[in-house]
Amino acid sequence: MTDCIFCKIIAGEIPSSKVYEDELIYVFKDINPKADVHLLVIPKQHIARLDHLDQTHQTLIAHMFLKLPELAKSQGLETGFRTIINTGPGGGQEVDHLHIHLLGGKNLPGFH
Repeated sequence: MTDCIFCKIIAGEIPSSKVYEDELIYVFKDINPKADVHLLVIPKQHIARLDHLDQTHQTLIAHMFLKLPELAKSQGLETGFRTIINTGPGGGQEVDHLHIHLLGGKNLPGFH
């Protein structure tokens, strides 16, 4: 997708603070962090939203979720972490490319 900011980050057209990359996913630090650790875990394949997944995405989504604890540990989050997936404008999604927020650390905000 040519106008997607996350696709441009994956392609190296927009700089990012990369934390991890493999054949399926790209992980980088959020430029507007909401906690001490705030990573975005995104699939390299452009999928707009969580509710656009289908049976063909099983391997990808399992890989993303199974990678989360490893990523958290690599960031020093030994006592736990939070994951958030915003879906669609009504769910607070700002970038139309599926992504998982991984947050943690001392300054982890609560829900109000």
